[in-house]
Order: sequence, then structure tokens, then C-alpha cells
Amino acid sequence: MVQRGQLLLLAFISVHLTLTEPAKILTVILIGGSHYLIFDEISQILHESGHSVNMLVQLGIPRIKGINYTSRSNSYRVTSWSGNEEYISSFNNWFLEQQKLYFEGRESLRAFRDLMGHFALQCEMILNDTSLMDSLKAEQFDIALIDAFNPCSLLVAEKLHVHFVSVHAGNFVNWYLADLPSPVSYIPASRSMLTDQMGFWERVKNSAMFLGAWLTERILFTQFDQVIRTCFPVGSQPTLSELYLKAELSIYNTDFTMDFPRPLLPNMVYVGGLLSKPAKPLPQELEDIISTVGDEGFVMVTFGSMLASVTQQVVLEELNAAFSRIPQLVIWRHLHSRWPSEVLPAPNVKLVDWLPQNDLLGHPKVRLLVTHGGLNSLMEAVYHGVPVIGIPLFGDQFDNMVRVEAKGFGLTVQVNQLQALSNAIATVTGDKRYKDSAMTLSHLHRSHPFPPRQRLLRWVEYIVEHGGSHLRTYGLQQPWYQRYLLDVILFSLVMVSMMIYIVIKLLKFAVGCLRSGGKSKVA
Repeated sequence: MVQRGQLLLLAFISVHLTLTEPAKILTVILIGGSHYLIFDEISQILHESGHSVNMLVQLGIPRIKGINYTSRSNSYRVTSWSGNEEYISSFNNWFLEQQKLYFEGRESLRAFRDLMGHFALQCEMILNDTSLMDSLKAEQFDIALIDAFNPCSLLVAEKLHVHFVSVHAGNFVNWYLADLPSPVSYIPASRSMLTDQMGFWERVKNSAMFLGAWLTERILFTQFDQVIRTCFPVGSQPTLSELYLKAELSIYNTDFTMDFPRPLLPNMVYVGGLLSKPAKPLPQELEDIISTVGDEGFVMVTFGSMLASVTQQVVLEELNAAFSRIPQLVIWRHLHSRWPSEVLPAPNVKLVDWLPQNDLLGHPKVRLLVTHGGLNSLMEAVYHGVPVIGIPLFGDQFDNMVRVEAKGFGLTVQVNQLQALSNAIATVTGDKRYKDSAMTLSHLHRSHPFPPRQRLLRWVEYIVEHGGSHLRTYGLQQPWYQRYLLDVILFSLVMVSMMIYIVIKLLKFAVGCLRSGGKSKVA
């Protein structure tokens, strides 16, 4: 009977899935690194599900710093665009300088503003490429999935007159883009370094940083004013804040095993863990190396898809010295060509130009991940139940590591405090509470009723079929003063003030009457 019921259920699901016609989907990713990895995975998932997928990707910028990362066979279509060689060289040189500053612990708002300036310049070139835009417009896509981090993606969708889904490659801290309900009493602001459990002064700090983050975003958006004026006709020039709210659906690359619980609207979906998969067998060379280690196992070290090497020799020497003091084998993703000849790798350090991160995290002898704190790496660590040490360098990595520590499966070491790294590694690998927390989170993540791949696919198909207007709250159409009840508050203050005024006048009148009455009797 159970088998018959299962067969009926499978038949129903199969019939239901075939009801959805294949859709024509455009994915837009104009930057590299972890953002590109997420969009590559999303595009592949949609392609394998029978949809016609075309990815618009920008060439010439840092994408994947790994010699073994190649496109998959039987994959989606790609439409590529590239700026001229002079600009690409200029942008990449600027980016290399930023990498050096990151490893010096000198991330700045100015650098982020400059990055947005580069995005805006690239955007103007893309939107003015009439051949590119006309060819994309001719395809008449049903929906576009765009990278919300780069505002140019929204402008591309607007220029093509195609409905779009916003994909946020980070956590929920950019609440202002999708107008997420964000009570400041327990939702930490970006870079606040706070958890969801705040005392009075922490709530004061959080309120100030919420306002600061909102204002900063609006200032950064002004970098695109020239692009909008140049590339859109007068009378139909969009604003970026309105475009973000125009998304049919907002998808977040996070998960509540990593993030703090918070309210969501019906048009917001989280799909953290798309890159996490069961481990596959390792390349024989790596397996041979790992087979020589004993119970102490190995530590994996990687600073993300865009930082293939440590660019500051002082930092590299401090890391190398810290790893030499631990008993585990260290498999460190670092380009051999960028390793200084005068520095000898520690005896327990194995350098590799590229490593299969997900498969290594699923190996039974892995003991720890040393990471920059990127969300994809952390979600893979959660999936496989591996504790982490985070050395945050830029962006949301600092916020991510606050969550790691709050969840109890890792520690943070700042890049200017690497002398503490070996002790931190000993603490995390020696205290079973970190491993226990990692395994608990892994069980919670894997036990979700619907895997992230299924959530992504079914929601995108639902939006293609029905649109997302019925999922958006009416509050998105209200003026800001109505949404935050400022008109009601002002009305209430006026009414209370009038009542107080009337009461005071009546009291004065009554007192005057009493006094005048007393004087009459005496006379």
C-alpha cells in the first residue's frame, strides 16, 4: 500500500512538473568571483530543468582565479561582452591594488564608491552597445534573473523591458534594497558587528548604523545618474531605488542555519547552499597526500574565488608561520607563481593552484576550514559539518563571521592579528563543541523540507507562470511618510496638543471664575 501511494505521489509530481512550459530565461552577471559561481549554478539548474537559458556575462574582469575551473558540458548559452583592452587593464590594475589593501586590513568606503563608479562606467558602455542590446531584446525573454549587487543588471533588464527576479548573493543585511521588514531592535545592520541579541546601547548603535547604511546606499546610487540620463529617454528615466522594488521576486543566497531568524515578505525566498553537494572522490594526487596523514587530519585554507593568492608578503609569512605550529596537514590554495621564492613553505603545508573545495570539505579527514568568510564557503562548511576560522577581508565577510561565532561553529581572527591564528586553530580543532555545533547546523540545513535547488527552480517557474505582483505588499506603493505612519503620528500629536491646549484654557477659565466669584462675596 505504501509503495502504491508513493508511486501515485511521484506520478502526480511528474505530471505537475510537465505542466510548466519551458521558459526563455536571461541571467545577467557582470562581475566575477562568488557572484559568478552562484549565477553559473543557477543558470545550470534552470538549463537542466528544460528551460532555455542565456547568460549575459562580462569578460576581461576577474572571474574565477582557478586554472582547473572550466565551463560544464551540456550547459546553457552564453552571450559575452567586453570593454576595450585599455579599460580592462586599468580596471584589473585597480582591483589588484584593492586586494593588497584588503590584506592590510584597509577596506574603505571610498574603495566601494570607486567600485560602483567602475560598474557605472561599464554599464554605460554595455547599454550603448546597440548590437548587443538589440540581439537580447529580439529574444523576448520571459524573465531575467539579475545580480542585485551590481545596479547595472537592473538597468539592463529595464532597457530590455523584461520582468526580472533579483538575486542577492549575500545575506539579508542589504534590507533597504528590497524593503525587507527590519525591526532594528533585533535585526543587526550591515557592519554593525552585532547579533540579534542587543542591549540598550547596542540598539542605539544599530539604529544609527541602519540609517547610515540607507544613506550610504543612496549616495552610491548617484554614481549611476549619468548612465540613466544618457541611456534612457526623458520621461521614462528610472530610479534605482524604484527598480529594486520592481522585482517580481527577491532571492537571497543565505539560510537560517547561518543567518538570524527575521520576518520575510511573500516575494522573498532564501536558497543558501546551492553550491553545496555530496562530496565526490578527490583527484588521485590529493587523495595520495591526504592518505599519509593520521588522526590529526588536514586543514583547508582558501580565501575565495577572487583572491587566489596572498598579495602581501608580510601577511603570507605570518600565515605560513602560524600553520607551521599546528600538527595537521595544511592544504592551501595559493598560486605557485605568486609564492615568493625567498619564503619556504612550512613542512606541513601543501600548496595547490586550485582545489575542489566542496569535495575536500566532505572528506572524512578534514578538521577545519580557514576562510575569508565568504557566504558560499561558509554554507559549504555548514553542509558538511566542518568548523571554520574566518579571516574577513572585505564586504559582508565581517557580518558573516559574526554569525559564525554566534552559531558556535568557528572563530574570527583579524588580518592584523594573525599571531593569534595558531592558538585559534588549536582551540577550534581541540574543543569538540565547535564540531558538535557544525554537525547540528549541518543536520538542520540538510533536513529542510525543500532543498535550495528545488526552492529556486519552483519559485522561478511560478513567477514565469503567474508573475509576482500579487506577492508584493501595498506598502511598496505608499509614500514613505505613509509607510512609516508619519502622517498619523503628526495628526495624533496635533490632536493631543489641541486637547492639552483646550484643557489648559478651560482650567484657566475655571480658576478665573472661582477667583472672581470669591471677590464678589467679600464685597
